[in-house]
Amino acid sequence: MEQKNKIVSKEADYLRALYQDWSDRMEANPNMTVVDLRSLFDEWEKPTLEPEDVTYKTDIVGGVDVIWAYPIGCDKSKVLIYTHGGGFAVGSSTSHRKLAGHMAKALGVSSVVLDYHRSPENPFPAQLEDAAAVYKALLASGIKAKNIGTIGDSAGGNLAVSSVLKFRDLGLELPGFVIAFSPWLDMELTGGTLESNAATDALISVPLLEGMIAMFIGDDNTKVRDPLANPLLADFNDYPPLYIAAGGAEMLLDDARRLHARATEAGIQATLSVVDGMQHVFPFLAGRAPEADEEIRRVAAWFQALQK
Repeated sequence: MEQKNKIVSKEADYLRALYQDWSDRMEANPNMTVVDLRSLFDEWEKPTLEPEDVTYKTDIVGGVDVIWAYPIGCDKSKVLIYTHGGGFAVGSSTSHRKLAGHMAKALGVSSVVLDYHRSPENPFPAQLEDAAAVYKALLASGIKAKNIGTIGDSAGGNLAVSSVLKFRDLGLELPGFVIAFSPWLDMELTGGTLESNAATDALISVPLLEGMIAMFIGDDNTKVRDPLANPLLADFNDYPPLYIAAGGAEMLLDDARRLHARATEAGIQATLSVVDGMQHVFPFLAGRAPEADEEIRRVAAWFQALQK
C-alpha cells in the first residue's frame, strides 16, 4: 500500500537534514576511514526520541554482544531479533536501541539488538552466522520459534530477511514473522529507483553502496548473486509472514517493492507500506514525527492480526 498525497511534516525533515549533513561530510572527506564512518553513523540514534517505559540490558546471547529492550509489562516469551543497518559495516546496537525499544513497546514484546560482526573485518556470511547463533540460543532457552520475529533496517533489513533463509538451510523451525524497514537487498544494484530517486534521497548514492558491497563480499564477485547475500534471488516458499516499509523518496525503494513481489509470487503473506516523501528508514523518527509513529502503529496492527 502506498501512503500518498501527504505533506511531509516539519518533524520528518529532521532525518533528511541529518542525512544531508552526513553526505556533505563524506563528500568533504572522501578518504574517511571505517572507524570515522562508524562514529558518523552512530549519530543515527539522534532522530529517535527515547521511548517511555522501556528498560535496557547489555548481554551476550549465543556468543554475540547484544542490547535487550524490555518495555515495562512486555511479554518476554516473545522476542524481536533486531539486526541494525549500516551497509554491514557501520551502525550498532547503540545507534538502534531506541528504535528497537519503540518497536518492542508497540508490539508488547522484548527486543534483542545484535552487535553482529561487521565488515570489512568480518565479511559475508559472518553476520548471518551471528544471527543464527542468537536464534539457536533463544530456541534453546525455551522461547518458541513462532514467538520470535526477525526485524531490521537497510542492510539489517537484508539480514532480517536472509537470516530466516539461513535458518531454513540449517533445518531450524522458522520464526513467526519478519519485518524489514527500507531493506537493501540487491547487491547487483539494478533497481530503477537508484536513478529515479537520486535527487530526493539525502543519504544513499551508488558509490556509497558500491563501497559497502566491496567490504561486505570481499574479492569474490560471484557472491553478489548468492541468495543469502541478495535475497531477491531467494526461494520464498514456506517463508513466514512479511512486513516491508519504505520511504517514497529513497533510492532503495525498488528493493522493497521487488521483495514484496517475490514473496507474493511465492504465496507468502506479504505487506508493503510505502510512505510518500519519506527518507531511508524513516521509522528512525519514532516519537518525533507523525509519519514514523503511524507506520509503527500499522506494524503493530499487522502483528496483532497475526496473533489471532
